[in-house]
Amino acid sequence: MGKKISLAHGSGGQLTRELVENIFVPKFRNDALSRLSDSAELDFAGGRLFFTTDSFVIKPLEFPGGDIGKLAVCGTVNDLAVAGARPLWISCGLIIEETFDIDRLEQLVSSIAATAAAAGVSVVCGDTKVVERGGADGLFINTAGIGAALAGYRAGSVGPGDVILVSGTIGDHEAAVFRVREQLGRKLDISSDCAPLNGLVEAMIAAAPSIRVMRDPTRGGVGAVLNELAGGTGCSFNINEEAIPIRDEVRGMCELVGFEPIYLANEGKIVCIAPAEAAGELLAAMRAHPLGRDAAIIGQVLADRRERVFMQSPYGGSRIISMPAGTQLPRIC
Repeated sequence: MGKKISLAHGSGGQLTRELVENIFVPKFRNDALSRLSDSAELDFAGGRLFFTTDSFVIKPLEFPGGDIGKLAVCGTVNDLAVAGARPLWISCGLIIEETFDIDRLEQLVSSIAATAAAAGVSVVCGDTKVVERGGADGLFINTAGIGAALAGYRAGSVGPGDVILVSGTIGDHEAAVFRVREQLGRKLDISSDCAPLNGLVEAMIAAAPSIRVMRDPTRGGVGAVLNELAGGTGCSFNINEEAIPIRDEVRGMCELVGFEPIYLANEGKIVCIAPAEAAGELLAAMRAHPLGRDAAIIGQVLADRRERVFMQSPYGGSRIISMPAGTQLPRIC
């Protein structure tokens, strides 16, 4: 690592991982943290709880399909859900810049409340700090969440022959944020996919309790998540570019500005790996849910010990999808 923190260290890619592994894990070392999951799994009073925390610094605060308040709740709920937990309680800490408009703050807090109600969680504690003008770019939000383990489900080991699925079109969130931030293509109809995924996850587990693992592909997108999942498995992943669902508007924007869709952030999608024999029922259950209607099988796990992610092009070629070092767009969550 270099001597100074850069925006890329907050991207969720390779530089973020190096920061975590070289500084935070050695200082805070314990069994729960060492798994480096989005949510910590904790044994408590004979049961299992899941605990997560997140911070939100998105710019702008409002975007097509959501705002920082909705995003904060969805991000916390989704980290718990994909770990196999039913989200129950969340906290909400606000860091507000002086001169921030109080009516705007009330609207954003209302968004937090509405999203929490829709997800079936309660905001049970919080904190407020105000910093001088120029110290917080308007508003930052920190959340934490606690959930109870879903009965009958535990994440398992990935193995050759397993299939890789995604719950819908990728890249919608980052594309929507980029469009409004850069005032690009105002006629492009792109909205964030920001949504709480706990209902979809419960439907998936009910249909296929043998799901190996689930992740929500936020910073670094599907490309970063697949690289994280491949690491340590002794397997490689092979994905089919044509099978990955992408909206035409998102694809067109990526071609215009040179973005790679597979690295775009999502805030309402799931990547999961499941045994091949469960894939049919799982896919049907995902498509039956409103948040999974565009779900697709996009690849397969290979008996290839290099632990790489390969993408097959429509023209018969193959290329390696590596872990991104930084991000295509900072401050997207």
